[in-house]
Amino acid sequence: MPRASGCPLDPAPELAELQERAPLVRVRLWDGSTPWLVTRHAEQCALLSDRRVSADWMQPGYPFHTRFLRDHHSEGQFLTAMEGPEHLRLRRMIARPFTPRMVEKLRPTIEQIVDDRIDALLAGPEPADFVSEFALPIPSRVICHVLGVPYQHHDFFHRAIRAVTESDVPAEVASKSERELYHYLAKLIGHKLAHPDDGLLSQLATERLATGQLNRHELVMLVLFLLISGHETTASMIALGTLALLLHPDQIAVLRDADETGVAGAVDELLRYLTTVQPGRRRVAVEDIEIAGQLIRAGEGLILPEEIGNRDESVFPDPETLDLRRDAGRHLAFGFGVHKCTGQPLARLELQVVFTALFRRIPTLALAVDPDDLPFMDDGLGYGLKGMPVSW
Repeated sequence: MPRASGCPLDPAPELAELQERAPLVRVRLWDGSTPWLVTRHAEQCALLSDRRVSADWMQPGYPFHTRFLRDHHSEGQFLTAMEGPEHLRLRRMIARPFTPRMVEKLRPTIEQIVDDRIDALLAGPEPADFVSEFALPIPSRVICHVLGVPYQHHDFFHRAIRAVTESDVPAEVASKSERELYHYLAKLIGHKLAHPDDGLLSQLATERLATGQLNRHELVMLVLFLLISGHETTASMIALGTLALLLHPDQIAVLRDADETGVAGAVDELLRYLTTVQPGRRRVAVEDIEIAGQLIRAGEGLILPEEIGNRDESVFPDPETLDLRRDAGRHLAFGFGVHKCTGQPLARLELQVVFTALFRRIPTLALAVDPDDLPFMDDGLGYGLKGMPVSW
């Protein structure tokens, strides 16, 4: 469903129209299947936390976003596509580094990374591309630091991940990129076993793989999931959040005046207002479910777009307005239920540090082009900016 011309930060108008019509409606996908689209916050939360709903893309009826994912899903599952004991087992293995207490220890490192990128931005040519020079390098550096993955290979990661996640990439190109990523990580795991360090990848290799608690394929898929989710969505959020603030300068003033709690609340509002996961959360019913006057039968797919759940006026009054003073803590940007994003404390901290430092150190930051001329990524799993020229 395309977004309206001139309104790239808002959900597709058709989504809003469907939300007004009913909490659940049938839609048609690229393969002719007709899953349920869940339009309202309450029903999204209820279904995302219902044991009769599965994220397992091996289940018949799962509503795949692209042909490539449908044809290659059996080659390995991401954590977000697992259920039950297996999901819990793997989630527990990576949980500790992403607890709020452990993430807070990364604050000085993240602050230094952000300050370094601001220095580089200011020292470089003007106008500069905010996406490539600022928004993308920060989460890439952070997740590489956490995992213990060499940052000098970030261009390779970025190119390969884009090829795998964008829907218009030819299947053979996506397959080649997926193989390259897989073999790179498998080789890196062998290196970490021989030369351990303090990164999460090394910890998983020496404590889980070497002891038989993980096999090599599971570890590769787990690290690949962390790489993708740890830099792409946060980079998009940095760029989109900055654009939203530049288009609402009154809210920059609110952000500058906010204390630490206020900044955290402001980030929650930006997460509610914007969306970086494009095709909605995908699920399939494994038993019959009655909800909102509809019967969802076992084997029927579900699509739950958080961008429209986050614009539900019954939960967020005047939802089309960006209000950094709003209590937006019930937003669905990180999901809901057992699959709620493990790395959300890290993403929150990165965004808090970025938006605080950026507008403090570059108070004159401005778009260098007309907003209507900005190029957006709208053909893959993620939504964001391809580039954003800025001046100061």
